[in-house]
Amino acid sequence: MAQSPASLTANVTAFDAGAPVTAAFFLGEIPALALGDGSVFLAAAGAEKHIAAHPGAAILVAAKSGQKLVTGGDDGRVAIISEDGSMQELAREKGKWIDALAARDDGSIAWSCGKQIFARDPKGEIKTFDAPSTVRGVAFLPKGYRIAMSHYNGATAWFPNAAAAPETFEWKGSHLDITASPDGRFLVTSMQENALHAWRMTDKKDLRLSGYPAKPRSLSWSFDGQWLATSGADASIIWPFNSKDGPMKKNPRECGARPVKVSCVAFHPKTLVVAQGYEDGMVLLCRATDGAGILVRDHRDGADAAITALGWDGVGNHLLFGTANGDAGLLAMPA
Repeated sequence: MAQSPASLTANVTAFDAGAPVTAAFFLGEIPALALGDGSVFLAAAGAEKHIAAHPGAAILVAAKSGQKLVTGGDDGRVAIISEDGSMQELAREKGKWIDALAARDDGSIAWSCGKQIFARDPKGEIKTFDAPSTVRGVAFLPKGYRIAMSHYNGATAWFPNAAAAPETFEWKGSHLDITASPDGRFLVTSMQENALHAWRMTDKKDLRLSGYPAKPRSLSWSFDGQWLATSGADASIIWPFNSKDGPMKKNPRECGARPVKVSCVAFHPKTLVVAQGYEDGMVLLCRATDGAGILVRDHRDGADAAITALGWDGVGNHLLFGTANGDAGLLAMPA
């Protein structure tokens, strides 16, 4: 990032997604946006197409599985879309919403409706589990076929293919999103009370990461798994997990402070640079080591809706972003 330009706005191709953006991914080299009108927009240059994944409904959650996009809607449907636009319905939970969804590259997919969790292995076998209360977040743990879920008063880790009892991680309150550190040492949830909560998996020693003025609903791990970037403040808040005790008794780093809250974060897949979107539509790239920032999208360019989705391609050459009013853009990083 040395001698980088102060602005990359000239490298951004803006386009209209047509509906509020729920999530942003790349299927191979094809930018893919999951939208609030129930469609998936494949934004390949010159070959754009909308896929009606959830006709008449909205996509609430989405995750990437290999080179495919998995979506869950308020129609109770779980669908999977390939980069060529083909689509398959994986499940339909009649009369329910898909509240949370997770996937990984081997084809394993998990989703939740209310208290019930569904785990679909790569062979298509589905197993279910009833959580203690409504599940708000789902994540695959990095080791083994194991699923973590957040709910009221803590989190639970479940082995779908083992008879072992689920493992519980307790902390009073309402837990929302959930993520596991890439090395599997820590489990982290966002909370209703404008805070994060973390447990060390080996001994369940826990800590509260507080000080946010809003809920930190966007969480992103660095490529080396040693840093966790979060939204919910007027800067991205980046916690250190680079020691045995993680962020215990340590202060986070702050990048890109502005008088507007960060709404979305996404770490670069190769370097310690975090893309961060704001509630006024601005997008910055910030270097986590010293906080140096580069402008990607300026809110003064008529942008006024919050950034709701950010996603890098696998090598970090392109950044895709979308907003709450359907604006979107594709950044090509300088060679």
